[in-house]
Amino acid sequence: MLEVYDWSGEGYEPLVFTEGWQAALLNWEPLFDRRNLNEIERHNHTDEVFVLLSGRALLFTRPDGGALAAVVMETGKIYNVPAGVWHNLVTTRDVRFLIVENRDTHLNDTEIRPITQEELKQLDAQLPAWARA
Repeated sequence: MLEVYDWSGEGYEPLVFTEGWQAALLNWEPLFDRRNLNEIERHNHTDEVFVLLSGRALLFTRPDGGALAAVVMETGKIYNVPAGVWHNLVTTRDVRFLIVENRDTHLNDTEIRPITQEELKQLDAQLPAWARA
């Protein structure tokens, strides 16, 4: 037996569920434009895995008490954000990710807060040219 899933809408859509984990597709949504960025999130009890499938993306993280760090993602590489680390994305409109995380993380283990002006300043210092448009 084979199950095939796809998601072409905006944003996040969990598609495959097992007892312990889930896989989702994440497509562009307006909050991924730098000019719309106003929040940052973390998952306190689970890591979150990102695989960039297409488009361009900058993944930024900030551990509690640490400095904000940003990385330009490469297609096909696995990026793991450990539990408890604040994170978010800046992307192009053609972006598409595979997300793997504990089951129902998006429902039961997501904390969101406003991004601070200091964090935005640190992020802006690390933005690639394509993300400034």
